[in-house]
Amino acid sequence: MDWKLFTTTFITIFLAEMGDKTQFAAIAASSESKSIWPVLLAVVLALGLAGAIGVLFGRVLGAWINPNAIRWISGGLFIGVGLWILAFPSTH
Repeated sequence: MDWKLFTTTFITIFLAEMGDKTQFAAIAASSESKSIWPVLLAVVLALGLAGAIGVLFGRVLGAWINPNAIRWISGGLFIGVGLWILAFPSTH
C-alpha cells in the first residue's frame, strides 16, 4: 500500500469535510434521535458510497485525461464555485 498517498488523501478529505454541510446535517439528525447508531451508520455508508463513486469516476476519467489536467480542472472548479458563492450570496 502507498502510505503517503493514503495519508495525503485521508488528511485532505478529512479537512475538507470538517464543518461541511454534511457534518451539519449529521449533527441535526443525531440531535433529534435518542440513538446515534442509525445516524452514524447512515452517514458512514452515504459518505462511503459518495467517495466510492468519486474514486471510480476518477479512475475512468484518468484513463482518458491526463491526471495533472484533472487536478487543475478540479481545483479551478472548486475555486469557481467559491467565487460564485461569494458573488451571488443566497438571499434566504
